[in-house]
Amino acid sequence: MPTPKTKTKTKPATARRKTTPTPSAALPGPDTITRRELANGVVVLAYENFTSPSVVVDADVRAGALWESRAQAGLAGFAASALMRGTERHSFNEIYDAIESAGASLSVSGGTHTSGFYGKSLAEDLPLILELAADALRRPTFPDDQVERLRNELLTRMAIRDNNTRARAEEAFFTAAYPDHPYAIDEDGYPDTIKPLTRADLVNFHQRHFGPRGMIVTIVGAVKAEAAVALVERWFGDWSNPAQPPQPELPPVGAVPGVQVRRVAVPGKSQSDLVLGGPGPARRHPQFLAARVANNILGVFGIGGRIGDQVREKGGMAYYAASSLDGGLGPGPWRAYAGVNPKNVDRAAEMIVKEIRKFVTRKVSAEELDDNKTNFLGRLPFSLETNEGLAGNVSAMELYELGLDYLLRYPERIKAITRDDIQAVAREYLSPDHYVLAVAGPE
Repeated sequence: MPTPKTKTKTKPATARRKTTPTPSAALPGPDTITRRELANGVVVLAYENFTSPSVVVDADVRAGALWESRAQAGLAGFAASALMRGTERHSFNEIYDAIESAGASLSVSGGTHTSGFYGKSLAEDLPLILELAADALRRPTFPDDQVERLRNELLTRMAIRDNNTRARAEEAFFTAAYPDHPYAIDEDGYPDTIKPLTRADLVNFHQRHFGPRGMIVTIVGAVKAEAAVALVERWFGDWSNPAQPPQPELPPVGAVPGVQVRRVAVPGKSQSDLVLGGPGPARRHPQFLAARVANNILGVFGIGGRIGDQVREKGGMAYYAASSLDGGLGPGPWRAYAGVNPKNVDRAAEMIVKEIRKFVTRKVSAEELDDNKTNFLGRLPFSLETNEGLAGNVSAMELYELGLDYLLRYPERIKAITRDDIQAVAREYLSPDHYVLAVAGPE
């Protein structure tokens, strides 16, 4: 769950500074991204960038929390986190000694729709990173002592999470906004579901769900594209798992019926956190870019957009106040959030609802829209300055089926967004009369 960040006040002149968009010729596209689909279904994306000697690998495997039951919530993440704890070829210490000796990094993690690995190294150490990652994904041994050590680490994180007002508010929000839906279940699980899991549960989940079908491996950096593809072919090309099931169908998500309020008591706290909103569009939705710009206006631009300006700056009601839009493979949430003095919770929520009501009933001004579109266009080059940023963008184009020309089309699509588009998508997904309000704080 996201951690709130303190935002520094930005002068209006700086926030509205006009930035020259990156020329389309400098953006990754079909002519500069190499895409190969291996015989077993693994898709490899490679983008050459020789401005630094490093390379980044970003890979997704279609195995996540969607494939687990509520009774075993957290199983997918537990299994993914255990993959590098020991393999048929390397012990836990050997794996991390090899990574540290190369000055590299490699991690495996699990999510709702996917699990995957992320690595960074000098280009000359790319074969090592892929070898270790393949060994972890394909041949883990789940040593008993490492499984128990990891279980204790997970339970410790949950104890910290359960004492965090923002995390507790988010948990209550998802439960109410996504009833009878996988998104209502925390992908990290709960103490009562993590404690009973056995080594056999981890082994069975891995053997059934980890495989090459739907896998995406993105490599960006100082390596020739064909060489990168050959390395993935070497380490993953012969991987097979006939038992690997397709991704489960997500059930539909309806609008929030009326106003749903959830309050969670977290003893010993002096601050309350509130989350207010409901389900938003998926990443592939035609209105998603308009929704992103709308969210920027509502709760991001400057010091938290309109919500930050009214609730935090003018109202003095919150330590922080903003909004976020999570677009993924499914309909992620569109929500506002704030950290407030407990006595100001109801007033802060009223002010957020008031801003939402204004937002859906009155069109944004032409100047406000232009400033935010310029902000989006100006941020694009910065998101592509590093191998990490490039890999994230290239991987997203494949994962969300946006097309390899997505970044080339992006500037014109942003420029084409109108005031009517902003109001239409706001009316579709935001409502001052239908929302979840989740609050966590002292009794």
